[in-house]
Amino acid sequence: MERRRKAVADYAAKEDFEVVFGEYDMENFFKNVGANIEAPLRCHICWRMRLEKTVQYAKRERFGAFTTTLLVSPYQDQKTIISIGSELGKEFGIKFIDEDFRDGFRMAQEEAREQGIYRQKYCGCVFSEKERFYRPSTI
Repeated sequence: MERRRKAVADYAAKEDFEVVFGEYDMENFFKNVGANIEAPLRCHICWRMRLEKTVQYAKRERFGAFTTTLLVSPYQDQKTIISIGSELGKEFGIKFIDEDFRDGFRMAQEEAREQGIYRQKYCGCVFSEKERFYRPSTI
């Protein structure tokens, strides 16, 4: 997760734009996920937590809209993410931009590869990290 954060910070500095990083609240994540450690249920819980933090920040900073980079990934459940974002947008009175950004996914991957930008191949939670890297022994 730190490599991804550094890659984003380096790119933002290079392209001269500001990125605001939220803290990874692992304790709250585990509290909310509880026994629901299997995808996709844990993912839905996590998306809601992340989008709620995003919309709270947007509200506090008086932004007119908010969205998420989750909408660029062909591996995420767009329908659920849009549903969560729209619900939170209504609750907080801020428009949720529900654009389907997946058309740019492959091009962005290629550009990142060409520029040597780190691309993390899992969402970042400890459960997805385990699923991505842990291979049980056959013994």
